[in-house]
Amino acid sequence: QVQPVESGGGLVQPGGSLRVSCAASGNGFNGYTVSWFRQAPGKEREFVAGMRWSSGATSFAESVKGRFTLSKDTAKNTMYLHMQSLKPEDTAVYYCATGRPITSERSNARSYYYWGQGTQVTVSS
Repeated sequence: QVQPVESGGGLVQPGGSLRVSCAASGNGFNGYTVSWFRQAPGKEREFVAGMRWSSGATSFAESVKGRFTLSKDTAKNTMYLHMQSLKPEDTAVYYCATGRPITSERSNARSYYYWGQGTQVTVSS
């Protein structure tokens, strides 16, 4: 079992930057895909970005490409979502999830087994 734990959300002005973290409890992320999803009030949960932990291969939603990046610290079993040029529409609760989806299903929330509690990101002036 790999339970992700998020941290690092907060309030940031439009155009600003923020980093959120996803740390693994239990056995670490080896063999898993680790992804970020977000859910804004009244909207469905949507895929943001993900990484196959072992290979480091990443994927991003079109809405965040060029603005968001992923990195990992294998010694700390932690993945980071670096968010730049933030927009008000990026406001949401951000969730980290782990699973073993096939490539075509990596943006499907139902492909993930374990979810964190979420961290709020608010982009507002």
